[in-house]
Parts: sequence; C-alpha cells; structure tokens
Amino acid sequence: MSTVPVCIAGMGLICAAGDESERVFGTLAAGRSALAPPHHFHPRVTPHLPVGEVAQATPPGDLPRTHWLARSAAKQAMSGAAAGPDAIVLGVTTGGMARTEGLLAAGVTDPVAYARHAVGSVAQDLVAQTGCRGPVLTISTACSSGAVALHLAAQLIRHGLCQRVLAGGVDSLCRLTYYGFKSLQLIDPAGARPLCAERGGMSVAEGAGLLLLDDSPPRPESVALLGGGLSCDAYHGAKPHPEGLGAAAAMRAALNEAGLRLDQIDYVNLHGTGTPDNDRAEAQALHRLAPTGDLPPLSSIKGAVGHSLAAAGAIEAVIAALVVHQQHLPPNTGCSDPDPELAISIDPSPRSRPIQRVLSNSFGFGGNNAALVIGRPIASASVPPADMPCFTIRGYAALSGSGGSEATLKALLAGAPVGGRADLAKISAGLPAGLVRRLKRLPRMALALTQACGCGPDGAPPGAVYLGTGWGALSETNDFLNRLFESEERFPSPMDFIGSVHNAAAGQVALWTGATGENLTTTCPYAAFEQALMSAHLLQQNGSSLVLMGVDEAHPQLRPKLDPDAVAGAPPAEGGGALRLEAGAGQEAPYLRLLGLDYCRHGATLLERDLSERDLSERDLSERDLSERDLSERDLLARLARTHALASASQRYGLVLAGLPASCRALAERQLRVWRAATGFDGPLIDYRRHTGDFATAAALAAVWAAAMVDPQRRDPSVVGDPFPKAILILGLGAVVSAMEVVPMAEVP
Repeated sequence: MSTVPVCIAGMGLICAAGDESERVFGTLAAGRSALAPPHHFHPRVTPHLPVGEVAQATPPGDLPRTHWLARSAAKQAMSGAAAGPDAIVLGVTTGGMARTEGLLAAGVTDPVAYARHAVGSVAQDLVAQTGCRGPVLTISTACSSGAVALHLAAQLIRHGLCQRVLAGGVDSLCRLTYYGFKSLQLIDPAGARPLCAERGGMSVAEGAGLLLLDDSPPRPESVALLGGGLSCDAYHGAKPHPEGLGAAAAMRAALNEAGLRLDQIDYVNLHGTGTPDNDRAEAQALHRLAPTGDLPPLSSIKGAVGHSLAAAGAIEAVIAALVVHQQHLPPNTGCSDPDPELAISIDPSPRSRPIQRVLSNSFGFGGNNAALVIGRPIASASVPPADMPCFTIRGYAALSGSGGSEATLKALLAGAPVGGRADLAKISAGLPAGLVRRLKRLPRMALALTQACGCGPDGAPPGAVYLGTGWGALSETNDFLNRLFESEERFPSPMDFIGSVHNAAAGQVALWTGATGENLTTTCPYAAFEQALMSAHLLQQNGSSLVLMGVDEAHPQLRPKLDPDAVAGAPPAEGGGALRLEAGAGQEAPYLRLLGLDYCRHGATLLERDLSERDLSERDLSERDLSERDLSERDLLARLARTHALASASQRYGLVLAGLPASCRALAERQLRVWRAATGFDGPLIDYRRHTGDFATAAALAAVWAAAMVDPQRRDPSVVGDPFPKAILILGLGAVVSAMEVVPMAEVP
C-alpha cells in the first residue's frame, strides 16, 4: 500500500567518522575506518578493544555525553528551519549512563547528580534546545531504536498530527555497553568486519543521527522517507532468528508501505554488525525476499564507524539520504574476504551509480527489527490523513504492592491504597518455573500482567506488544554494574546485560506469547505508558490485536537516586497495568483512547532544578507575575481542554482520575485548576496517585482501574455497585500533560 512520502528537510550527524554529514560521508566513501581504542573512558582490562568514538571536545560542565551528541545533531538538522519542531521522537538506550557509572562507582548519593540519568531525559533536553511544544516520544528498542523512532515520526505526519518532526537516535559509549557486549563475546578485537569470512564480532560505537521530517510537497530533488516496517522475531533475547524470518517481515512491510518491490531498490544498507549470527540471519532474510538471488548492491558501514546501538539506524538513515544525494555507494569497509556462505556479492570499492531508493535495516536485542525505505519521492495522489483507531478493551490486569490483579482491583474499587513493593514470589506464582528461573523483577512483572490479562501462550498470541516503562530493568542494571565494579571490570554478567536493556521485558512477552508484530518500548519518567498508547494509535489498524502495558519496579538502591518522586518524599511504589486490546471500537465492550500528549517546558525546567528542594519553589508557580513560560503552560492546558472530547467534559465524563506526581505536585495542582476553569468540569475527581502510589507508569494502573469501573462483567455491588454509565477521563499532569479516556460500551466515536 503506497503512502504519502515524508520529506527530509534537515539532517544532523555526528559519529566516529566526523561531526557533520558531508565529512562523515567523505570518510565512508574513501573506505577509511574510524575505529580505535577508547580515550574518553579508560577500561581497566587490557588490551583495549576498538570502538567508534567521537573524537571532538568533551561536553561542557556535567552534561552527559549522550545529551551533548543529541544537541550537536539537532543543531545541524534544525539549522535551516524557520520554526521549532511540532514533536520530537528519539531512539535511545544509554541516556546518562556514562555519567551515572562514574557517580555510582564513586559512591555519590546526591540525587541532583543523577538528574539526567533517565533514557527519556535526552529528548527532554532537546525540548528546551529546539522550542518543541508538542508530543515527545522516547523509543528504547535496543539497536533498532533510531529507525523505529523515524518510522513513528513519519506516522505523526501522515496522520496529520504534526507538520515538522525532529527524529532519530543517539547513544554514547559507556562501560555497560562496552563490557556488556564483551561479556557476550560479540566484539571483534581486530575491529568489525561485516560479511567477512573471518569476522569475529562488532565494534561498539557512539553517535547521533537526526532528521527533520516535514509535510511539504515533495519536489523532484527531494529525498523522503517512503516507508517503514517493524517486526519481532519472538525467538531469543539476544540472538536473531537464524532463518531471518523477523528481519524479512520488517523489510517486506517497509517495501509494502513504500509501494515498492525489492527489485526497485538500488542499494541496501545492511544492519551488518559483523557478528557471525547477525550477518548470516540478515543474508537469509534478503534471500527470502529475492529467492532467485538477484540482490541490489549492498554494504554495511559498521566496519568504518562501528555499531552505535540506538543511533545506528538513524545514522544510517542519514547516510541513505546522502547516498541518494551523492549518487555514490559506500564500500563495505573491513571485509577483505567475503563469506561465501552468505551468498552475497560485495564490491569492496566505492563507486558511483544511479540511486533512487535505499532500503536500510536495523535489528536489535529482543528480536526487534526495523526497516526503512528512503529515496526520491514516488508520484502519488493526495492522500487524506490516516485515521487512528480507538482500542476495544478485551481484557485487563493490574499489579501493585497489594498483589496481583484481583487483590489490586478489589482494593482500588473499594477506594483503598495499593502502594508499596510487590512480593516477588507472588508475582511469579502463576508463571512456569522454567520461564522465570533466570528473570528478575521487571520481566516477571510484565509476564505476570500479560498472563493475567489473557495473553498467555494458551490463547491466541497478540499481534503486537507495546510497553511503557520509566526506568527499565533496574535490578539487572544495578547487578551488572555492581559486579563490574567489584571485579575491577573483569567479570561482567552477560545475563544481566541482556536483561538490562529497557525493551528486555517486552521481548520476553513476545517470546512467551509468540507475538511477531510490532514490539515497542517507550520510556519517560512520567508518561511512558501514554507514549506507548500513542505509538499504538499511530501504527495499528482496525482489527489488529495487541497487549499494552506500563510497568516499573521500585529498586531499593537506585530509586532514591534516580526517581524525582522518591526524592520528593514519595514512599516506594511499583507495579503497573496491562490491557488486551483490539484496534477499533465495538458496541459490546469499553474502549480506550488517547486524547492528548503535550510536553510541559516548565516541567522540564523543574526536573533539572536542584531536586533537594522539596517544595519545588511555590514562588515560581504562583498565579502572580506570570512569566512568558507560565503563560505557555496556561495555553498548553487550554489547548488540551479544547480538544473534541474535553470541550464538553462536564457532560461527557462521570469521573476524572488525575495524576499529580509528588515531584512537581504544586505545578500539577495549578494545571488542574486551569483545566477545571477551561472545561467547567465540577464532577467527582480522584487524585489517583494517592491510591496507586507514585511510580512512573502509574497511569497504566489508573487506566486498568477505569476499565474495571466501566466493565459490565465486573458486578460486585458490595464493592463498586453498577458500572459507571459515563466515560472516565484520566489526566496526567506535571512535567507532561496527557489525557486518556475509557468509555463504556455502546458509545462508538
């Protein structure tokens, strides 16, 4: 199915080969390798392995390296723009980890020092740098993150939600990734040699690639994002499917969206990491798409710049655009003797040739696959913005400090609090022992929610998995770093490394249920669940099935350092919610819909303040002497209030569940007053975090609570009485302003 091309209006690139697009492309075209031993951090274990390190000056002050790389690429991409972006979509896996490692090793406990640790904080930082006022999404799907982010950004434009979106990926080198891949024996001491018969692994790298995408009418000289495709192997946490099934599915989906066949592609930019398994699986996938063996020219650039993880797919999207602009193919640097087993023809020398369209692949841990088609726009008739489906609720489950789904919902429906930490044995009680034997807290929580909402392996597998998490797998991250420090960097744990990536839990859900469709993990300290729901709205089509969840753990050592709510004095809380959904609203069941998601610039400023100030400066939040920044907050809430569903809030909603985070409660309370005044709503309102506890994805638990309240099948008059006859609104306030609604059956929008 052909879709409207999304034009590339600006590009930003920084990696080991240089700090701007043309310089990087020149290095690649010349076949030079930029791999070398690391300099910005000094591994204790020798010999030092080659990496793709950015050689430019170090970041100013205490700005983490990832944030600095993102700023550099964003400045380039936005250099010719007349206005800031309407949205930011960023793929990231490391966040502020490089800085956090040093702080933890030094025993620093001051939470102010960790204020930019969160993976989602990189996108937050770009909000202030670019003036973005709309949705901000952070995708963390391991090494496919940057490509997934670009695909989502294109959908924001195709759905008519945005005109300009800044999107891509960024990651920096750190000990966790350097030693993590080393522990898996996936690094080639000689440097990455993709497709080579004697290849021995990858080279870890860093960098950033960002594209400014817009909805301007394409011109003949334009380069556009023509299509994208996602899939999940559902095969292994760290290995690709050996037959390339998932990779082939992603490529096929990207070609279908672009309205193209493989024989209409002029060049394939391979994921090509240089690991034996990855290169072999990717070759198998290509042969599935071209069974006759007639493949376009192809190469991998990772022998020149290394594998920059979340940034790789975005960096290679920039390179793909440059290939079309320059009409020049980069060589497969590092490969002197192509592996005959792959049955792929490789031209080791750079060459010029006509190039109209490029297929670019990115694959990651958890079996996450993404493919993009980039090239000259294809002539097409004007297509109206695509409709976004609502989601019929087919099942739901909850998890909290009170226990599993039944215990949690019984308490919430009775108005009782459910905060605290869950009992790990109880979390795992209904799961197969062999499944959870090596899994720690977060993946067990995700699997328990999956089973409880009816998505276990005994039923039909969901088509897709969408998971939001504020902090990811803290137990695995903590244990990996502790072992690394205690062993003086000699004995890192490969299992903890595999489990430490944010998307590991969603990967386990796909592996257990057999879900081979989209597998997305979104992350943000406040709105990760809402980001996951927005992603599902953008990607799902009527009739498709999915499991949507938000989940977080309250790690006793890391939460007090990292989580602003904990710093503000909120007691430990964890858990989440899961919903089994079908795209499209039906008459016979309630439905869920996201109404709005806006980033609050003032909230970002608060998060970067001295978090030791418990009152978060009421003076700055007063109604008097409103600054321009405060006025923008009023506009943000008024804009949200003017959306179709909220304009008649006093008549539409029987109840509002409002989330007021402890870390910016004063701001959230003021926002709530503005919203009430704008909508005229004077009905019942529950501050849901007083019941769920303060944790990043408490909104997921609130959504399940709302689903239970309107569920006609859940009739227990002694606890809750009859289901709510009206819709329930779920407001997220503070640093991010969001709105979701859960609507009883029979009301189809």
